[in-house]
Amino acid sequence: MKQRLYQTVTKAIMDLIESGEFPVGSRLPGERELSERFNVSRVTIREAEIALEALGYITVKIGSGAYVQKPKGEAGTQLPDVSAFELTAARAVLEAEAAALAAANMTDEGLAKLDQIVRKMAAVKHGDIETGDALDRQFHLTIAQLGGNPVVEHTVQNLWRMRTELPRVRDVYESVCVSDAQARTDEHAAILEALRRRDPAASRAAMREHFHRLFEAMLTASEKRELEEIKRRTSQDRQRFLLTTQI
Repeated sequence: MKQRLYQTVTKAIMDLIESGEFPVGSRLPGERELSERFNVSRVTIREAEIALEALGYITVKIGSGAYVQKPKGEAGTQLPDVSAFELTAARAVLEAEAAALAAANMTDEGLAKLDQIVRKMAAVKHGDIETGDALDRQFHLTIAQLGGNPVVEHTVQNLWRMRTELPRVRDVYESVCVSDAQARTDEHAAILEALRRRDPAASRAAMREHFHRLFEAMLTASEKRELEEIKRRTSQDRQRFLLTTQI
């Protein structure tokens, strides 16, 4: 599996944290400094910081920066081999409940953070998959964190590890998200509105609707790929038949 650039940067920063160059409690250098150090874009640094936060290596404070913390558990747990459909079914149940829990415990600071993410999501250029995925991940992980239950937060983090680290799952999600970017943004805005009202039932329903639409889009994409494969095989069979009849 070929690592994406942000994953390489994530690993490099983890190594620096574990070596003591970035000690626990210290503030990470800013995005500009890190992007110059690793010779990558600031978008890649933001993606790496989202991954580091999900893994428990840093905590991001709005308006203050990213601070190093001691990871709560082992980050390198082996992931199960699941399909995109199996993962989405699990996410629909667990993340809907995470949204309801977050609504019941929502703070003004949490709403400000989610609002900032949705605004950035709306401004993402068409075809910019990496930025869209990074913001998507940040939105869902923030909701899990705001619920205040570390078990729920850890579970959602692992669901997102499957979403981003399992190649066949990641490929299916990316094929859908690149074509449904506007729908994804609108659905996140609807979830945010329910959370803003601090309404657990509405937040749960909005999250479920988000995954229902995603599941339908995945089915459509899967059917399209299967039809294309049938056409390809049919074309090959036709060519073999024509060659046989000419012998």
